[in-house]
Amino acid sequence: MRFGLVHQVMTNTLAALGVLALVSSGELSRWVNVAILAGLAAALALPESWHERLWLRRASTLSSVVFLCVQVARFLFGRPMLELAVEFAAFLQLVRLATRRGAAHDQQVIILALLHFIAGTVLGGGLAYGLCFLGFLIVAPGALVLSHLRREVEGNYRQGARDRTGLPVDVPRILRSRRVVGRTFLGVTCLLAVPILAFTGLVFLLFPRVGLSLLLLNRPHGGRMVGFSDRVDLGGVGTLRDDPTIALRVEIPDLPDPPPERVTMYLRGTAFDTYDGRAWSRTVNARTQAVRDGHIVPIERYPDPGRDRLMRIDLEPIDPTVLFVPLNAVALDIRPRGEVPIVGPRFLHVTRGPEGEFRYGSPEERGVRYDVFLARQPLVSAQPLGKDDRARYLSLPPSVSPRVLELAEEWTAGLSTPLERARAIEDRLRSGYRYDLGSPSSGAPSPLDHFLFESKRGHCEFYSTAMAMLLRVASVPSRNVTGFVGGTYNRFGRYYAVRQGDAHSWVEAYIEGVGWVTFDPTPPVDVTPRSDIHGLLALLRDILEASGQRWNRHIVGYDLHQQLSLFERVRSWARASTVLPPVLRPSLPWAAWAGAFAVVGLGAVAARRYLRPRVRVVRGSPQERERATSAAISLYETLDAAMASLGVPRPQGTPPLRYAQSLSLRGHPCADEILALTQLYLNVRFGGAPFEEPDCRAFERRVRALGGQAKSAAAALRAQDARESDPLAQPESSPRPKRRAG
Repeated sequence: MRFGLVHQVMTNTLAALGVLALVSSGELSRWVNVAILAGLAAALALPESWHERLWLRRASTLSSVVFLCVQVARFLFGRPMLELAVEFAAFLQLVRLATRRGAAHDQQVIILALLHFIAGTVLGGGLAYGLCFLGFLIVAPGALVLSHLRREVEGNYRQGARDRTGLPVDVPRILRSRRVVGRTFLGVTCLLAVPILAFTGLVFLLFPRVGLSLLLLNRPHGGRMVGFSDRVDLGGVGTLRDDPTIALRVEIPDLPDPPPERVTMYLRGTAFDTYDGRAWSRTVNARTQAVRDGHIVPIERYPDPGRDRLMRIDLEPIDPTVLFVPLNAVALDIRPRGEVPIVGPRFLHVTRGPEGEFRYGSPEERGVRYDVFLARQPLVSAQPLGKDDRARYLSLPPSVSPRVLELAEEWTAGLSTPLERARAIEDRLRSGYRYDLGSPSSGAPSPLDHFLFESKRGHCEFYSTAMAMLLRVASVPSRNVTGFVGGTYNRFGRYYAVRQGDAHSWVEAYIEGVGWVTFDPTPPVDVTPRSDIHGLLALLRDILEASGQRWNRHIVGYDLHQQLSLFERVRSWARASTVLPPVLRPSLPWAAWAGAFAVVGLGAVAARRYLRPRVRVVRGSPQERERATSAAISLYETLDAAMASLGVPRPQGTPPLRYAQSLSLRGHPCADEILALTQLYLNVRFGGAPFEEPDCRAFERRVRALGGQAKSAAAALRAQDARESDPLAQPESSPRPKRRAG
């Protein structure tokens, strides 16, 4: 694997995961997320040769300054500072990816990715963020190590620099090399994430999270749900049926096996008493405190766990913060969703508004989890309706037409009791009208008249409005109710998922001696919660939604209660287990804490032992190889000096082996020894051959021997020069001439 390519891929992956963490936080709008993802794809696809272009660098600098000025201007005009800062951080990453040059810029990319994950932790923390963080944890060690290696290469060996032997260092060649990084190196480096994750998980379990409200950054991200505000326009409701976003999860104990795929629960949110001909509103808006002491909210009475059934509801953040209550609910046990604060008591209040509406408030408004106590028998209220209240629930809009009055009289003719009239109107609407999300009556001047007599098609708001008005004409007090009709079972999470598309509207009629009774005039086939996907897609959706719910509950919402519950389960298991000896079972809590601190201590000792520099070098270790290489390079420098003294200096740009071979071709008397020493040096430096202390001494002796030959050659050269300068001089070794006998 090429060093430079692997480093680029890991850095790009790290940057992409950081940007995805920001996008998955939900803090940015849809179009901003699309623009960021498109910019990320363009920056990663940009050819590397473009990074060096001057015009691109200047354009990136100018665009960064301009974008910063735009964000400051948007802040002055009232845009949230957090949203603007996140957008600017993402923009900086895109600019750096498009103009990076070298390891220094890659390290800036890694730092920006880390900051993105910190921002994603504060802003979101959902399942998508968790998957991004897991990828970040695996990729980050390898990316950091490779970035450090490349920084060392580019910092120590500039283009044109030479090593100790005088050879030029080719930095691009090192980056293209396949010998620097291998699969084993990458695998071991990425496996460093395992002990990091284990230690982090241990700390996470021992120390629960604190309230994110202290950061003053975490805010609710729930979208506004039409139909739960203080005013509902008859012509503006009905599009929620296609929205698959989960609004709440409902856990129902003691379900049959197998549980029904869909159930109808009628989770009541709010109600309205006044209709003006186009929209519903409330006459009374006063609210009172519903929680006096603790976290129990009585509706009809205080709960009795011995005789009441239990239903658990996990409510996502919505606006407004309405609590949804099923039929026959007698009390709520409500707790905040999130963390345990480190300063002050937990602040969460519940108020009771008009028409039996409940709302909650908390510092984070991150949603709530609450238990609902249900009476096993239908609740009966003997309290009569007051005169003023009866007048409110019987009032008709001034624009009601005579045809509506005649229709109510026709449908209830011959019926004496209010319950019979209500059931008759409900049956007529169910059988004589068709459900239609895009009702043509929405734009009519009188939507109710148009629905009843012209189109005879409409969504649930038209059905409930029509029944409420017809009941009032028939002298039966009524009100319009909005909430969620039911949910679809998730086999993996074992809960019923109630989506925004399950929002519904129905009617409550007051029956003397019974109280408020629920009626739903919408045809039953359109009331039952529906799913737009089936088969494999539905299976994948259930897996992702169940995983997200458990992530939010056990990771994002991990608090002191869950910690104590976890320790209690471990203690109960240990006491009932036959693995531990009986002596250790009573002292299990202390043993657990002692074991946790022992693990932390052993980890610290191991880190100190393996991270500190070692004095003793083990044979075959990287330290020994580095020492042998350094010794070989130093000895070759003496060989270079010896060759220079021999009168055959190696040119600076010629490799050692090539020069030694050239000496052999020229027939130099020392060529064989020089070639042998050069090959020994190359085997040690690049071949990994052993080079112990005896080898060093032998190399030095052979180089000194070459130096002795160089001195002898220099002395002979000087004598030859002297003879050539004095022609009368005779060599000492030449024989004397013989004299002739006279």
